[in-house]
Amino acid sequence: MSSAALPSVLRIASWNVNSVRLRLPHLERLIRAQDPDVICLQETKVIDALFPAGVLADWGYPHQALSGMKSYNGVAILSRWPLEDVQRVSWCGRDDCRHISARVAFAGSPQGSVEVHCLYVPAGGDIPDPEVNPKFAHKLAFLHEVEQWFLARRGYHDAMVLTGDFNVAPLPTDVWDHKKMSRVITHTPVEILHLQRLQDSVRWIDSARTFVPPSEPLFTWWSYRQQGDAWQTSNRGRRLDHLWITEPLAAAQADFEVVRDARGWEPPSDHAPVVLTLRTP
Repeated sequence: MSSAALPSVLRIASWNVNSVRLRLPHLERLIRAQDPDVICLQETKVIDALFPAGVLADWGYPHQALSGMKSYNGVAILSRWPLEDVQRVSWCGRDDCRHISARVAFAGSPQGSVEVHCLYVPAGGDIPDPEVNPKFAHKLAFLHEVEQWFLARRGYHDAMVLTGDFNVAPLPTDVWDHKKMSRVITHTPVEILHLQRLQDSVRWIDSARTFVPPSEPLFTWWSYRQQGDAWQTSNRGRRLDHLWITEPLAAAQADFEVVRDARGWEPPSDHAPVVLTLRTP
């Protein structure tokens, strides 16, 4: 593709849909409202053969990279533009469909393309002690392996996007009550340390906090335990969904949004989509 033909704007949406087939009408609603060029999905909960590929192609996303399994996990990248170099990566010896990447053209990248990574980090269970909770130990090991992979195989000069449900809210303002949540999985000091090491691996930039100052509360997840509109009135949220970029794309950041209203679309995912717009400087 010639440089003149490269897209000058790349709008990337990321969403833990908690079942893509159940949330398909919501996905259409998101597409109509946000018009993203690339959509990264987590928790698709469907094998690739049953993924609604035809419907999404009809909606303008014929280029698809899928890594799905029955009933659990699953990640996908959908694109208006061709996807190249698709990779499915497994972590901690488990083939559980939590990481997929692909390259998409973009004029605002020094390389003429962006490597997009869609990641779904394990939740970690309920007890924040790796000695007694194997799920929490696995979560920490998972984050460490991802960090080491980027350190060994990529660099800060590579134009990349890392997005998805990281299941960690790193800043005090990423949770509704920092003191209480510091003892709850997703906001414990050890998880935050592991996520910081991953962020440091190739100098990832947290795009959300480029646009929303770290001093301001920002949430993307509200528990299903909050029925009806209670999630909105109590606002006991956490920021678990992230969009990170590397330095070559820093100047291209044009806009960021949490599509908060989507949390109220019935039947809801407990996550809201996040959307980043990259525009050629």
